Amino acid sequence: MVAIFADVPDQGENAAPTAADAQVAVARLLEVSADARGCVILDPRGEPLAASGPIEYWGEAGRALLAAADAAAGEPVSHAHVGTEDGEAFAVRLDDLALVAATERFTLAGLFLFDARAVLRELARGPAAAAVAAPQREAA
Repeated sequence: MVAIFADVPDQGENAAPTAADAQVAVARLLEVSADARGCVILDPRGEPLAASGPIEYWGEAGRALLAAADAAAGEPVSHAHVGTEDGEAFAVRLDDLALVAATERFTLAGLFLFDARAVLRELARGPAAAAVAAPQREAA
């Protein structure tokens, strides 16, 4: 998959993504990553903005994974990857947003992290960035 992102002005420092914007981002990640089982996007306070399933469950699980990764590293991590016999979990932070996802076993970590960061970057830049990026991605 090739992703092309056009330069789109930022929404501004005070513009935070809405729950609707985050739900679009969740759908986009599930669309571009065939291995994704589900995910949650957390706001700067760690509250879930959107999730692919029950938002309370995903929010709690996402915060727990990030807290464990931070504790293990002794500082906030930019990303984490945990592999098990049953599947894999990923956490990615970009600016003040975080995305936590569960995937199938043997997911290509580098590719998934790239997709997760791209989705968060689009979300942080606002709906205009997502609208511009989607048609170009489909044309590629």
